[in-house]
Amino acid sequence: MTDADAVPDSKPEASTVAPLPVEDAADLATRITENVERVIVGQRDAIENILIAVLARGHLLLEDVPGVGKTMLARSVAVSLGGSFKRVQFTPDLLPSDVTGVNVFNQQTREFEFQSGPVFANVVLGDEINRAPPKTQAALLEVMEEEQVTVDGETHRVPSPFTVIATQNDVEPNRTYELPLAEIDRFMKKLRLGYPTESQETELLGRISGDHPIDSLEPVASVEDVQRARRTVSQVTVREPVRSYVSRLAGYTREHAQLGASPRGALALVRASQARAVFEGRDYVVPDDVQTEVQSVWAHRIRTDSDDTGTSVVDRALDAVAVE
Repeated sequence: MTDADAVPDSKPEASTVAPLPVEDAADLATRITENVERVIVGQRDAIENILIAVLARGHLLLEDVPGVGKTMLARSVAVSLGGSFKRVQFTPDLLPSDVTGVNVFNQQTREFEFQSGPVFANVVLGDEINRAPPKTQAALLEVMEEEQVTVDGETHRVPSPFTVIATQNDVEPNRTYELPLAEIDRFMKKLRLGYPTESQETELLGRISGDHPIDSLEPVASVEDVQRARRTVSQVTVREPVRSYVSRLAGYTREHAQLGASPRGALALVRASQARAVFEGRDYVVPDDVQTEVQSVWAHRIRTDSDDTGTSVVDRALDAVAVE
């Protein structure tokens, strides 16, 4: 593998972490998935998509109607990963400082001290993020991109690894605020859970009729495990033909939509494809990895000026752009 075949880590501390062997990283992902399935029924694909976002150094947006388990899924993943977890309940009166933190004057020392907000955790759950106004939503822009918070000119780094899992309801449009495009583009993936099948719902009701299984869920990984698995993903080989394939797909979306996939979106697709390769036990990306990941990574980023959808544009791109 040459330097040009890998996607380098953007964080300076990443190079100090020893990667896991690909087989061990794949086993770790399977172990976490199976642990989450102790709580969540019938959502294996969604669980895997969340883990891919975590291992690819991305963030995830869960959108659906209330009551389908978005928050419980995010909590279960956070517990299984073994890191710190904070939850932010977004409301119309939430302030940016309620998310990032604020400087407070200490009368004893006669100095200002930084009181960190809930974004200072390994996994941050932004619950019903679209209930807060755009100014508060924008408080996440810096930390999602750079893993740091700047307050009164002073920069504070958040823990590593760091992942935001946000949920939003797609009902009650008159009581919610649309996420700005700049923030949507920072979410590596967007997923919908959907309603369970009859058999899945029956099993779910049986599991939670007594004590909720989330109360007894234990971590099956550690922060170090996640850091090392992330390093493994970053070292997965991405050959020039695969990178060219991603670029040509991105070019198609830009030519056939009002707003196509951005360079940030193209990079997110490459990183998600690297994580998918690790899930499959490989240390190199193949076009199938790109095709598996592209809908969840790109569809929410694409804007059209008609009744068309981002999903349709991506489907047509896959049909029109040949693998070379």
